[in-house]
Amino acid sequence: MAGILSWFWNERFWLPHNVTWADLKNTDEATFPQAEDLYLACPLAFCIFMIRLVFERFIARPCALGLKIQANGPQKAQPNAILEKVFTAITKHPDEKRLEGLSKQLDWDVRTIQRWFRQRRNQEKPSTLARFCESMWRFTFYLYIFTYGVRFLKKTPWLWNTRECWYNYPYQPLTVDIHYYYILELSFYLSLLFSQFTDIRRKDFPIMFLHHLATISLITFSYVNNMARVGTLVLCLHDASDILMEAAKMANYAKCQRLCNLLFVMFAMVFISSRLGLLPVWILNTTLFESWEIMGPYPSWWVFNLLLILLQILHSFWSYLIVKIACRAISRGKVSKDDRSDIESSSDEEDSPLPAPVQKHHNSTTNGTNKAHGTNGYLTAGAPCPDQH
Repeated sequence: MAGILSWFWNERFWLPHNVTWADLKNTDEATFPQAEDLYLACPLAFCIFMIRLVFERFIARPCALGLKIQANGPQKAQPNAILEKVFTAITKHPDEKRLEGLSKQLDWDVRTIQRWFRQRRNQEKPSTLARFCESMWRFTFYLYIFTYGVRFLKKTPWLWNTRECWYNYPYQPLTVDIHYYYILELSFYLSLLFSQFTDIRRKDFPIMFLHHLATISLITFSYVNNMARVGTLVLCLHDASDILMEAAKMANYAKCQRLCNLLFVMFAMVFISSRLGLLPVWILNTTLFESWEIMGPYPSWWVFNLLLILLQILHSFWSYLIVKIACRAISRGKVSKDDRSDIESSSDEEDSPLPAPVQKHHNSTTNGTNKAHGTNGYLTAGAPCPDQH
């Protein structure tokens, strides 16, 4: 274990040439980032998660109810023992051959069985109220941390001159503001990483999981090797558009369509301009070129920049989705569908009331299930505006 730790904390990987860990030990004159500082983020992430539960229950939920957002979720599928067994034990998406077999067994037409499986899948989705509470929590945190970041950074020299991020590197003292900013952001993203498995599951779950891992890795890397100055710029830049994104989703859930459209346009403009414009021109320029010129590259420098490039690729993917939604919104006159929707899409025809099962002309034994009644119409919901980070 000692050998593994010695290999992992190799100074020639983490630090520039001729710099050792001993050089960055805390003294009475200056404090530097220490790797063990990050341990604090784990219990704090749990505390943030608990604060979120309290916030959603006692603040977000009353706000949602005040906006007339209903607590009931998608309509439940009609109880059916045979279909339930197939759904839970075999597949949630039966193929054509299995649908035909179930049709013969139940004396239901294939379309009705397809509708049942669609309703049953949606039955496990959270209600609009739960989505609103989740978005309100994220909106509140992003608004707070972005406000804090702006107030802190406007007093720093590296906000106005990014070359200040590398002068006298890595002997740049760690201030209380930077320490608090980093630990709080890391704790929040750790809480997101684990709560992603309990939150509303969307189509880009793997992409979001990769995004959270890349973000946590970037925060950790930049703190350990004291690239904290440029790290604060990256964090603040990302939080700016996240506020508008969550606000647009809240407006969508509250059925304030005009406000949702306005917020979505603002979000799209800020997202694309900041993450496809400012990030490469301002951030990547200083991490790749200005740092190379002032101090030169070293192994963890390459890793840090590769992580930033990975993040840039993810931003390009999400920008494509945003433009796609915007084009659809222009054609339809409103923001009405998210490619990452957690509610399954359906055609207008499928949104019509679900007819009673059609009895075939012949009689067959169905193990007591041939008297099943028809269900009501399939419930669809307007999808939220996109959820990028």
